[in-house]
Order: sequence, then C-alpha cells, then structure tokens
Amino acid sequence: MASTKIHDVNEQTAIDMNNARAGSTVQVESVRDFLYDGKQNWETRSRILSILENDPVFNKKQRDFMSRTERYERGMALTNRIYELQLQHGWDDVTVKTAIALLDEQLPIGLHNVAFQPVFMLQGGPTLVKKYGKLIATRGILGCYLQTELGHGTNVSRLETTATFIPETQEFEIHSPTVTSSKWWIGALGKTATHGVVQAKLILPNGKDMGPHLFFVQLRSMDDHRVLPGIKIGDIGPKANAGFSPTDNGFARFDHVRIPKENMLSGFAQVTDDGKYIQPPHAKLSYGGMLYIRANMVTGGGWLIAKAATVSIRYATVRRQGERGPDGLERQIITYPSVYYRLLPILSRAYMFIQLGRTLTDAFNTMASRLSKGDTSLLAEMHATTSGLKVYVSTNGVQDLETARRSMGGHGYSAFSGLGRLYADYLPSVTYEGDNFVLDQQVVRAALKSLRNLVSSKPPNVALLSPSSNYLRLLVTPPSLPRSGYDWSDPSTAILLLELRAAFIVQEHAKNASEPDASANQRTSKAVTEAFVAVQVGEMIKKLENLNGRERVVLTKLFLLYLLTTVEGALTDLLSFGIIRSTSIADPTRPVRLAVQEVCKDLLPEVIGLTDAFGFNDWDLDSALGVYDGRVYEALWERAQAEPLNKTEVTAAYEASIKPILKRGQEMASSSKAKL
Repeated sequence: MASTKIHDVNEQTAIDMNNARAGSTVQVESVRDFLYDGKQNWETRSRILSILENDPVFNKKQRDFMSRTERYERGMALTNRIYELQLQHGWDDVTVKTAIALLDEQLPIGLHNVAFQPVFMLQGGPTLVKKYGKLIATRGILGCYLQTELGHGTNVSRLETTATFIPETQEFEIHSPTVTSSKWWIGALGKTATHGVVQAKLILPNGKDMGPHLFFVQLRSMDDHRVLPGIKIGDIGPKANAGFSPTDNGFARFDHVRIPKENMLSGFAQVTDDGKYIQPPHAKLSYGGMLYIRANMVTGGGWLIAKAATVSIRYATVRRQGERGPDGLERQIITYPSVYYRLLPILSRAYMFIQLGRTLTDAFNTMASRLSKGDTSLLAEMHATTSGLKVYVSTNGVQDLETARRSMGGHGYSAFSGLGRLYADYLPSVTYEGDNFVLDQQVVRAALKSLRNLVSSKPPNVALLSPSSNYLRLLVTPPSLPRSGYDWSDPSTAILLLELRAAFIVQEHAKNASEPDASANQRTSKAVTEAFVAVQVGEMIKKLENLNGRERVVLTKLFLLYLLTTVEGALTDLLSFGIIRSTSIADPTRPVRLAVQEVCKDLLPEVIGLTDAFGFNDWDLDSALGVYDGRVYEALWERAQAEPLNKTEVTAAYEASIKPILKRGQEMASSSKAKL
C-alpha cells in the first residue's frame, strides 16, 4: 500500500512567505526610500539598527518576563547605553533621536527630549537658557514637564498649583494647596528627573491670579539624587495592561518651595521686579509644549500602526485555516474578505500618517521659528490642526492595533505576538496631551470661528480661510454633483465629498449651536479633520509622480483605499446631507463598498512588499508572528521554552497548593463512596 505524504504545515509557512514576497511587483527599496524621505535617512537608520541589535544591552528576549521594577531599570540601562554609543560613534542629536525611536520602549528620557527640553528652549528667558540650556542639551540635568494634576488634566486653566511672587526676596513660591493639586502622571518624575518645568497659577503680590504659567524648578539634589526639602515625590504605580512599564510616571507636592525670579519661563510673559505683569503677545503661548508633542504624535502613530500592519499581514499570509483553496490546502487567511477588509485599511493609514506627520512637523518648525521672532500668526491654526490630528491618529491607532491583534485569532493574544505590548503602551494616547473628547471642542470652536469670519465678510471672502478651514469655500460656491453616480476610482471624488460633508456639518452645527445634540462636537471634529487629511492625501498622491510607474500606481491605490474607507465611514453624514442620494430603489452606498473591495483585491498581491518597505527586521518587531521568514510556529515554540515556569518540571506551587487540593478532593471522593 502506497504511503500518504503528510503535509508539513510548518514548512508551508516559509513557502507561503517566499511566494508572497516574490509575487509583489513593487520595488521595495524605492517605496522604502519614499517612506523614509530619502535613501540617506534609511541608511542612517540601518547603521544604527545594526549597532543596537548586536549589542547585548538591547537584547529583548527576557523583556516579556520582567517585573515593573526590572523594566524601569532596564529602560535606564538602555538610555545610558545610547548616550555611551553617542560618544563612541560621534552621533549627532538627530542620530541619537533615531536610535531612541528604534528601541520600541517608553523610556523616561523621551519626556526629557519631547516635553521638557523643547518647552524650556522655546519659552525660557535668555538668562535662564544661558545658564541651563547646555546642561539640558547634554543631559547634565534630566527633566520632566509637570502639568497634569490629580484633580485636573486637560482643563489647564483650572490647575491648582500656585506660584506666588515675593517682591522682597525676588522669588516665586511654588505651593500645592490641596491634595488634588498634586502633580500626577508626570513621566520621568517618579525616580529619574532632577529638574522640571512646572505649570502653576501665577499669583501677583496683590493676590491677582494671572492663570497658568511655566516655572523651572529643581526637584532632586545633584549630589545624591535625593528629593529636595519641601517636595514630596513618588511613582504613581503600575498602569493598565502593564503599559509604559519602563517609565516612572510620578506625583509631586510642593510645600512653599522658593525658586529665584529668573526661573520663571519668561520668553513671552514676564513679571517685573516690583510685581507688575507683562502680557504675552498671545494667550496660548504656554501651550507650545503640548503642540510640539501633538505634532510628533502623528509620525509616531504612523510608524506604530505600520508595525501592527506588518505583523498581522505577515501572519495572515502564512496562517492557513478553514476552507480548502485551489492548491488543495486550507486557505491563507489573508484571502478571506473578512480579514483583508480589516488589515489593508490599516496599512493605508500607516502610510498616510507617516507622510502626514512629516508635513505637520515641518509646519510646527515654521511656526516655532516665527514665534521666536514674536510672530504668533500661525499659532491658532497649529493649535486647531494639532488638536484634530492628535484625536484622529490616537483614535485610529488604538483601534488599528487591537483590530490587527484580533485578526490573528487566538495566537494574537499571546504576548509573543508583540501587538499586546504595543497596544498597552499606545492606549493612553487618547487621553494624554488632552482628552480626545475635550480636544474635539477645540476643533469645533476653530471651525465655527472660521465660518463666522467667512459669512461676516461682504461678500464672503474665501481668501480669509486657513488651510484647515478651506473646505468652507464650498458653501460659497457649491459644486455641481453628478446625478448618475460618482467615479470612485478618482481620488478627487472622495476628497471633494469629504470636504463637502465637513462644510455642511459645520454649517448645521452653527445653526444648532444653542442646542446641539450629544455627539455633535465629535461628529463635527471628525468631519473637519478628515476633510483636512483628505486634502493632504491628495497632495501626497501628487508627490508620487517622482516614483517609478509601478510604485506610483500601487501607492496611489493605497492612498485611494484610505480615502474610500474614510468615505465609507462617513456614509451616514453623506446620506443625511444628500451628498450621496438614491436615484432608484437600489442601495446608493453599494458602489462605494464595491470600490473598496476592488482596490483591496488589487492590493493583495502587493501587501508583503508594502510592509517590507517599512524596513522592520525581527529585532524591530520582536514578534513571533511577524518574523520575516514566515516561520511563525517555530518562533512561537522557541519563545515558549523561555517561560520561567518551564524551568522546573514540578512547580513550587505543587507542595503549597496543588497537592493539598488534590488530597482534599480524593479524601472527599473516598468519603462519598464509603457513605454509598
């Protein structure tokens, strides 16, 4: 009798990955250089990556088994090693920033670099910057940004910490008058920072409250790192889902702590020696630190979503389950509509946010440059834009990470998939630097103000509109909409509809401003932001002209997929305002959904190439399910062998707990039999 060859499921994973990689028609290197804004940036990243992944300090194998304390101590060791390597290799600040970003760890030094240093340099007075600027830049002191309090976060104007000016001694007195005024959630405060920028209400000698201002405060001794007198500092404890484990988010209370007058960040607002207040040129200048963080969140969110897309798409390519396909084997799960419909839009958002983040960072740098010269003309626009985009990237990012994890089925729940860790670390993004539902209100206020300015000009002058409110021009000159349906293969169709939807929903919100419905702010903010992003995507597509023909075609479809799925998510509004309307008894939204499906099918052969273009290697991803060679089952098996519980055949819990349970149960069973 002839023997039947048993199909090796494990070997098939590598075959499937190789076939998928060979089947992609895009030049990975060309797309990768596009993502990294040039080959030089990619080569710099590769050189740094090679150094890090071969350095034992950065080994990740035991990370999933570490306690919170061990994760913090490891995080500080990683940070120390980065700056040792900076000296060893002569890295500049940009290279160091790249190296830290490669670590996929939420490190305390990140708060120094992103929140503390930029705020200090942007808003500190010349004397203060001259005294401490170099120390901050070289990390001779380590800083944090103390804004959020136990009782208030997003509502900065209600912060309770006070900074009272004392003319007699030319000092400010920093004080926490209540328990709820305790600074809380402050990254790097718990154990790391030596100094901080404290957001506190400025109280003049006459008792007048001038609202929140920024003050530079030393927190710990530079000799032995002990907390200074009058300050109580500690770590706030573990975070949900064990997220941000390496970061020492801390609390602080100040008991009439005196600091020199020069320690007020007086680059804009100032207090004279006799206690008179000098008004800043713009009321929101102290929010510059938050704007910087929000601007950088878009790029960071894009690369994080890229990791989720890479891991889940690679796994979906090699995981076979369910029906038999044409090759007689179970189908690759990426071929199921229920899977690719979830994963390909995530891939499109990753590409979009990476490109958008670069644009936003350039815009922030332009604004900061003008601010340094006293020009505040771009501040309001940047505030509105970063508020909306912070909400948009964090909301999508959290959803995309979880959607990607769920798409991988049961194995996705393993810590070794890597996505649970990413999700836990990214989850707080929807509430830090402003709660998303509160930030929506900022977007709506800006939109309504733009509408008022437009309609109050006679005749309405669209030249008054900023880039983020340019969609309102459609209220002045409404476009003619086709009667026989839309061309969904043309990106400009989706862009126009998303702009039109934003214009109508803002107009409607203005009409009902006195009595809005419960979700009005959220729907309006989302519509406004998606209109802005859609226009930016249109610009991204134009820039693809620099790519070769095939890459240009594929990336245009990828950006089109983003636009179409955004339109699909906006169908309720588009139907409500009659932008899409039925001309028969047929479902008028079906063509949109069919267009999404068609683009997904066109992109399916390219997804491994498109994810390879992100440039992540196995050290980057640290995921058993996202390994480059596709051998996911081998990787998962090997990782499980490292579980500390597997070091002993019989657990210590046997004698302490398992044995007594078994013995008790056996005695009870024996006793029952005896009674019978």
